[in-house]
Amino acid sequence: MIEEIITSGRMNPEIDPILHVWGWEIPLYLFLGGLSAGILIFSAYFTLRGRQDELPVAVKWMPLAVPFLIGIGLLALLLDLSHVWYAWQLFTNIRWESPMSWGAWTLMIITPLSIAWVAIWIEDIFPKWDWKFDEVKSIIKWLKSQKRIIAQVLILLSIILGMYTGILLSAFNARPFWNTSILGPLFLTSGLSASAALIAYFSKTEIEKRLFTRIDIILIGIELFMIVHLFMGHLAGTQVHIQAAQMFLGGAYTVPFWTFVVGLGLVFPVSLEILELKHKFIPAIVPVVLIIMGNIALRFIVVNAGQASRWLY
Repeated sequence: MIEEIITSGRMNPEIDPILHVWGWEIPLYLFLGGLSAGILIFSAYFTLRGRQDELPVAVKWMPLAVPFLIGIGLLALLLDLSHVWYAWQLFTNIRWESPMSWGAWTLMIITPLSIAWVAIWIEDIFPKWDWKFDEVKSIIKWLKSQKRIIAQVLILLSIILGMYTGILLSAFNARPFWNTSILGPLFLTSGLSASAALIAYFSKTEIEKRLFTRIDIILIGIELFMIVHLFMGHLAGTQVHIQAAQMFLGGAYTVPFWTFVVGLGLVFPVSLEILELKHKFIPAIVPVVLIIMGNIALRFIVVNAGQASRWLY
């Protein structure tokens, strides 16, 4: 069907993106990877700043979800593969020029490390839990002694993970819309924004809630700037890049992208967050749901638009 895309940058009505979706597995994997990276970055960073008691949800509670989020994301990735039984080879071979190889090895390291990070805070989260095995207590004690080193490594690996979700797509030179260096930083910022919104929602203290609301407002501003930069870069490029941008500037992706990603996923929730900081009553669930849905929509639309764009021969 991709061959039916017409050269003007618009799609054939028979394959309108609203009616035809190439798959949910990869967008879900990209979203969960970015969200996990954002949670770990905030947790590790504020641990290094010594604010773990002041910001308990960000540092101690939210990382509990990360191993599960990564697991669901990997399952979604496996479901998308044509040859599932060969997937293990990604974790036994290193190709320095391959973003997929970088991502596979980052995930292989960060998954057990995220579990170790949860173990560091497990006694704080469940203080009444009776740890009957001395070996478990010894492991937790040793992990706590290495907390700062683990936090530093987590920040590095999480940045790689968050950016890799975009770099994985930008490495496909055959797809003009994906072929931009801004996707890596954009997806990282988007993941940080989603995690900040979730932390603000679950926070129990006013200090933590307001801090992460402010952080999310800044991140959404950066995200909007990157989206503008994305299209400016395409419009200043080759004819196929201009045509790729035109899919969002009057083409088939114009309404879904500017409505669900930019309007409802960024501009509207950031307006609500600003009002919330000014002590206006805003249902807390509304901005976080909009931001999460905007995050998911961004990845769905970017993945599908990239497959719809191509070089002309």
